[in-house]
Amino acid sequence: MRVFDNILDAIGQTPMVRLSKLAPEGGAELYAKCEYLNPGGSIKDRMAVHIVRKALETGELQQGGLIVENTSGNTGAGLALISAVYGCKLILTMPDKMSQEKIDTLRAFGAKVVVTPTNVPAEHPDSYYETAKRIAREAPGSFYVNQYHNKANIEAHYRSTAPEIAADMGGQVDAIVMGVGTGGTISGVGRYFKENHPNTKIIGVDPVGSIYYDLFKTGRMTQPHVYKVEGIGEDMVCGALDMSVIDDMYQVNDRECFLAARRMAREEGLLVGGSSGAAMSVAIQVARKLGAGKRVVAVLPDHGNRYLSKFYSDEWMRVNGFFDEASEATAGDVARARERAIIWVMRDDTIGDAAHHMKAKNISQAPVKDPAGRLVGSVSERALLTALVSGVGPQAPVSKVMDRKMPVLRPETSLAKVSELLLGVSAVLVGIGETEGEIGGILTRIDLIEHLNAGK
Repeated sequence: MRVFDNILDAIGQTPMVRLSKLAPEGGAELYAKCEYLNPGGSIKDRMAVHIVRKALETGELQQGGLIVENTSGNTGAGLALISAVYGCKLILTMPDKMSQEKIDTLRAFGAKVVVTPTNVPAEHPDSYYETAKRIAREAPGSFYVNQYHNKANIEAHYRSTAPEIAADMGGQVDAIVMGVGTGGTISGVGRYFKENHPNTKIIGVDPVGSIYYDLFKTGRMTQPHVYKVEGIGEDMVCGALDMSVIDDMYQVNDRECFLAARRMAREEGLLVGGSSGAAMSVAIQVARKLGAGKRVVAVLPDHGNRYLSKFYSDEWMRVNGFFDEASEATAGDVARARERAIIWVMRDDTIGDAAHHMKAKNISQAPVKDPAGRLVGSVSERALLTALVSGVGPQAPVSKVMDRKMPVLRPETSLAKVSELLLGVSAVLVGIGETEGEIGGILTRIDLIEHLNAGK
């Protein structure tokens, strides 16, 4: 077994894996270049180490100096590894749509992370691009990586990623499918294959909301908008992108990306990010189109451990509407399955009586109705305790501590909507008719958790 001098020497030589379950029947053979197994967890390790080493050689960066960069997380992780090994300081800017796992990972390496708003144009002074540029300008002697426009980004993949893919496949590959972000990967790989294996088709993948797909297809810039998949797509044209080496480009939506990534984890044992799901979703289409006897490679850029709180979470997927709601149970289904009678508290009950009543029924919150039977509010253990501690006597009426009414949902309300509401309130009521007073059930957070767990 080879012993490396440091962790940076372990970058590259990632596995190429043939996929059996995801390959379409009657389609091309399907392969995955597992770039998420680089030490920093992504393909960006290759580019980051190449650019920094080059900067050290040219004197643009001094040993122990400050590195500054804007990142969606993966370049930052690679730079964090490099900074640790070379003893450099590191400041990273990152859009606020990125997962908390990414931010925590970067800070674990000692990087300073500056979080900026996502929904602003690239040229806006608060964008993560412009914020990084400003930090670099204000820090004399710092080195700004500038991955989006640095031609060394392309060079890194031309020299390492592309020759590896060619060697892995014995030069026999009909199509390579890659997401397009800064453009470095697809440009470097594309340039190498155009020079050495010109029959290989280079296929780009762009998320809905990014500008690249329309730019490639029509030559026109479109208005970008926010999307949830991370690490691919852009709202500006990057200098590290050479579209002349791309043969075709596909467009994917967030749902396609996330479901494909989840499928890879569960069917092939590949825990990957959403950009990998994007590439695989298109690679399957290309394999089906090319047919038997052909070979398609999908490049899987980053690891899924950075998205456990996002699209690998069933709750997050439901709240964001990425599961097929038509096949899900409804609020009424879950309420009926719980078979729990609603425990009411009367508006004119005393606080003491309400507390005894709730304790006897073993509940922590209850809807409140007036003498006419109308829903007028809710009451919780917390509200009762706060009142008693603050000196409100037990003989005071519940109306004195009553909170706002629990939301009343129609029985056909999707669980995605129920989940979304339960992030802000502790319980919701489920109606059985058109009028507010006809309440058929109550659902709490634990009710929904137990229902979802039972379905696994």
